[in-house]
Amino acid sequence: MLNIAHLCQDRGFAIDIFTRSWEGPRPENMMIRQVDAKGWSNHAKNEAYVRSVKPLLERGQYDAVVGFNRMPGLDIYYAADACYIARINRTKSWLYRITPRYRHFVKNERAVFSPDADVRLMLLSNVEQDNFMAWYNTPADRFHILPPGISRDRMAPDNAAEIRSQWRAEFAVRDEDKVVLMVGSNFAGKGLGRTLLAIAALPPEQRDRLRVMVIGKDKPEPFLRMATKLGLERNLQIFLGRDDVPRFYLGADLFVHPAHEGETAGNVIVEAMISGLPVLVTESCGYAYHVEKADAGVLIRLPFRQKDFNEKLQTMLVSEQRAAWARNGIEYGRSEDLYSLPQVATDLIEAAALENANRKDLQADFKD
Repeated sequence: MLNIAHLCQDRGFAIDIFTRSWEGPRPENMMIRQVDAKGWSNHAKNEAYVRSVKPLLERGQYDAVVGFNRMPGLDIYYAADACYIARINRTKSWLYRITPRYRHFVKNERAVFSPDADVRLMLLSNVEQDNFMAWYNTPADRFHILPPGISRDRMAPDNAAEIRSQWRAEFAVRDEDKVVLMVGSNFAGKGLGRTLLAIAALPPEQRDRLRVMVIGKDKPEPFLRMATKLGLERNLQIFLGRDDVPRFYLGADLFVHPAHEGETAGNVIVEAMISGLPVLVTESCGYAYHVEKADAGVLIRLPFRQKDFNEKLQTMLVSEQRAAWARNGIEYGRSEDLYSLPQVATDLIEAAALENANRKDLQADFKD
């Protein structure tokens, strides 16, 4: 959001940001409007936020209103989340679908995706477009697929081998050891449990020389207990946030992302592969197709089967193809546009603002 806001500012727009909370430094020359939305539950707070923001948006007479959460009153929606109604109808019982929470989020989703909602839709991949169109009859021409917005510092540098050697020395990783890396919060959703089961299924001589490193923000205790139960307490390390993730990409031997629910994107998948780290990922993740297109790893086909994942993990750890997967990922990062999401999103916002301004001028001329 902030990268896009800065680019819009560079093009001459004044920026107001509406939010329930703000952490970290505040950008210069932007108005941060922190909305005090009270409620007993998250959806009640969200409902209070929507009610509070609506009159502010109308009074502000903005050229374009860009939303990163689903709500009424948007001109453009940045769709980072999966289709809510499709996911709930797939995973929950009919009882859940009569709850206030369900009704609230479906109402807000419908306000964005219904056929008569004049909202431009920016998607991170085409994985969810069919779901939105099936549930809401959203016209196809309202969807705009953005390229990834990967930071270029994730690309393997010229001294990657030196950084790898230093990193492995720092974490006491022996030459004969293998490191499996996972990055991302929501450990359960990202499939950490699946990974631990796959490690436990390895032959003892392979398992004893393997370490699992996980970086993210979540409660580690359930997975530490699971690792102990499986006899993997010495294999697992969990880091609750790091600011040197690129070093882990360069130092590890395999990146795994066996997510339970398909993600609309998954930047870490692309970050790993352009760093030269072979990837094993569930095919339902939005950016998994980059791995297949680049031939930078292996996809876990659906429906997910733990045995299939176990076998793929074991094979990749010893495969002679790992060097080719690494080279392919690095080359893909040099040849493909994986970096221009903020620029393309800003182009769409600027076009929408211009169209809105022209429409307002026509309406004013008609009244005159």
